[in-house]
Amino acid sequence: MAALNPGKPTEPRGKRLSIQVVTWNVASAAPPLDLSDLLQLNKDNLNLDMYVIGLQEMNCGIMSLLSDTAFEDPWSSFFMDVLSPLSFVKGNKGGVNICMKLYGYYISIINCHLPPHMANNDQRLEHFDRILEMQNFEEQDIPNILDHDLILWFGDMNFRIEDFGLHFVRESIKNGCYSDLWEKDQLSIAKRHDPLLRQFQEGPLLFPPTYKFDKNSNNYDTSEKKRKPAWTDRILWRLKRQPQANPHNQRLPVPHFCLSLRSYVSHMMYCISDHKPVTSTFDLELKPLVSVPPITLMPEGLWTMENDMLISYSLTPDFLSSPWDWIGLYKVGLRHINDYVSYVWVGDNQVSFSDGLIQVYFNTRDIPETEDQFLLCYYSNNLHSVVGISKPFKIQPSSFLAEDLLSEAQPHI
Repeated sequence: MAALNPGKPTEPRGKRLSIQVVTWNVASAAPPLDLSDLLQLNKDNLNLDMYVIGLQEMNCGIMSLLSDTAFEDPWSSFFMDVLSPLSFVKGNKGGVNICMKLYGYYISIINCHLPPHMANNDQRLEHFDRILEMQNFEEQDIPNILDHDLILWFGDMNFRIEDFGLHFVRESIKNGCYSDLWEKDQLSIAKRHDPLLRQFQEGPLLFPPTYKFDKNSNNYDTSEKKRKPAWTDRILWRLKRQPQANPHNQRLPVPHFCLSLRSYVSHMMYCISDHKPVTSTFDLELKPLVSVPPITLMPEGLWTMENDMLISYSLTPDFLSSPWDWIGLYKVGLRHINDYVSYVWVGDNQVSFSDGLIQVYFNTRDIPETEDQFLLCYYSNNLHSVVGISKPFKIQPSSFLAEDLLSEAQPHI
């Protein structure tokens, strides 16, 4: 085995992350009782690292908005009840775009609902371009969205099937001849002509059109309008261009960031809406651009309910801290950043600083006794996100230390 060169830093190992993307126009319906199939929870070998869930046409009445503000909308609550035991955490910015930085790479997630009806195709394409152009971020160091390493774009895009009549479309679906319909799919046509849309990829449409169904059935629209079925619910992605091969060396460089599609399906079993949900499962392979997190958190010693405890943390040289940064104590399985059990402001509670290691006091006396595991999260006010997470640990009850010392004091026979 070859010896390592201590003078040469080792490259960070590549990582593979599995992502499940869900889009569903729920048509103001309440969540169904079971979403195991949609979230792949009925699989024994569930291998997912991230869920990206986008819903359209959630109930937006006045009473619903008031209820959601005071509590939480039923769909978010339902997904969190299902996913929080698996350590998945909710992200919600109230807009169409969520931007995240993952191991040094920029990823944008866009959930959209474009204008409906067959005749409004030009308006849909105009909205598509406008959404991209309007994505400006407050932080100056975030690049333009088209320079992001990955864009996941999904939603009820409302593209329809042109020219073919209702009878032909339904017969093609009945016979499983989807390829006959692809050539007249408005999104597929637009991708051949629109320079920006052409940069986005999509999996093959090997499932029936997901719109429009009679509610509580798998029958396409039987109302007087008899709307023509269409693939309105879509999932697209765009990767930043990879470096081109050198003309003198035809070998392409090893990609540092690539996405592969594992599945692209609809879920016909869900009938609460006139749309069927669509999911894509991706494998994201990347070589991290950062080898250490901005903040490394280290709880000190034995945590008990009756003592203020020390937390040590270190930060990277380029991390810009703020007096408004705070450290939260959470139970393992948290659903949201606001689910802390307790917190401290790092500036107000700092007790020492030496050799890049900072210590702060944390009061645990008001924390209820429980057998749950806890972890610490460092929240950056400048970045508006969590930048450091500790390993899980337990907080021992008040009597633990006394009982432990008493047992050690007893003579052994």
